[in-house]
Amino acid sequence: MNLFTSFAISASGLTAQRLRMDIISNNIANAQTTRTEQGGPYKRQVAVFVPIEQDKSFRSYLNNSLETSSKFGGVRVAAIREDQSPPKLIYDPNHPDANEQGYVAYPNVDLVKEMVDMIGATRAYQANVTAVNSAKAMFLKALEISR
Repeated sequence: MNLFTSFAISASGLTAQRLRMDIISNNIANAQTTRTEQGGPYKRQVAVFVPIEQDKSFRSYLNNSLETSSKFGGVRVAAIREDQSPPKLIYDPNHPDANEQGYVAYPNVDLVKEMVDMIGATRAYQANVTAVNSAKAMFLKALEISR
């Protein structure tokens, strides 16, 4: 394993979780948005993560065959998708966006679900920070041994 591989893997996790937290924050901020430029209520967004495959060089194939290296080298955001669940219909005939029956279509954002996702993203971010700090401490100890 390369000296900086663990840093790169954790850095990709930090970047992905940061984007996930930004998306969740955007969902929470738009939880009451009933009118968008596209028409209709805001639609909840979700980040889709996929593993990053390491390079396809001969060395990586050799390392993978010897089981000394991982096939994957972190994570990246493949897409940001809209949640296709239907909007919440709430009866409010005085609202300017109410339909003929008096129902307003509110975004499909559930604040409890968003907060749980935010806690999960925060914990994953903290785990990656811990991994970076642990790798840094190991490398510093290795340097002290060589003195």
